[in-house]
Amino acid sequence: MKNIENLIRENIKTLKPYSSARDEYKASGSKMVFLDANENPYENGVNRYPDPKQKDVKVALAKVKNCNPENIVLGNGSDEILDLIFRAFCEPKEDNIIILPPTYGMYNVLAGINDIETKEVLLSKSLQPKADEILNIADKNSKILFLCSPNNPTGNSFDNETVEKLLKNFNGIIVIDEAYIDFSGQESWLNRLEEFPNLIITQTLSKAYGMAGIRLGICYASLTIVDILNRIKPPYNVNLLTQAHALERIQDTAGVQLEIDQIKKNKIQLIKTLETVNYITEIYPSDANFVLVKVDDANVRYKQLIEKGIVIRNRTTQPLCENCLRLTVGTKDENEKLTKELLLISKS
Repeated sequence: MKNIENLIRENIKTLKPYSSARDEYKASGSKMVFLDANENPYENGVNRYPDPKQKDVKVALAKVKNCNPENIVLGNGSDEILDLIFRAFCEPKEDNIIILPPTYGMYNVLAGINDIETKEVLLSKSLQPKADEILNIADKNSKILFLCSPNNPTGNSFDNETVEKLLKNFNGIIVIDEAYIDFSGQESWLNRLEEFPNLIITQTLSKAYGMAGIRLGICYASLTIVDILNRIKPPYNVNLLTQAHALERIQDTAGVQLEIDQIKKNKIQLIKTLETVNYITEIYPSDANFVLVKVDDANVRYKQLIEKGIVIRNRTTQPLCENCLRLTVGTKDENEKLTKELLLISKS
């Protein structure tokens, strides 16, 4: 059993968190006159501070995800959650993290911001983690291993046996970034959260829930880790409007699932058409709401699509992604416009 306390930075262990007015007063159910937080008293819908613990959102989310609300931390997008994890566990100029390129670029950016060394172990040719190499490169200062599954930008999920081997043998924190898990046929690692004290799972409302604009990131972790992250997070990091919109959307389970199912159907049809484009040389397996494809010349094809009013993502500069384009699955009409232009380009 890993002792998480040993991984926490010493100054964080002794940190006394800021206590906000809404933390100190516990609602009694009766109508109160709030003169404690120096707010503007005139009601306009947003003149009061939001719930710093986002209790209603967590309860609704826990019901959908079948977990305990106490195991949840919410942030201003997943990037804030990731930054909190860095600050809780990584000592600047001393510790390091391990990432597996090609992967989500913010892990490396946040490491730079926090003055943390980044160690890289490229994915295998089959785009899977090389467990033995990861464990060999890790040292006593390797505090966090980031696993993005389904992976961005490749779209594939990581093998469960490989991930479990890492969870059992890596001596630091393992963050499994499940931003795209709602599109995947694989089960979330949230179902096994209690087995691994060093596991943190991050998810988001930006993808399947269609709420990228409200910026709500989600962290699932042990009570020990949740307590530490709550200790260092800003007191009102999730605003009132975000909480209200998130609560409404989370409770609309049927509507969310309908959109997920439609995106999956659209992806199947999109891939069928992509298979007929003569300069696409490979279509990578995808458990996400996007498809990575290899083309003859990514820079040329990207510019051609831009000229046709279609914006995709050129990933050719990323490791193992030479001449690769990432195509988000759009609506039926958007996908048809994309494939029409791809086919016209092939004839020009």
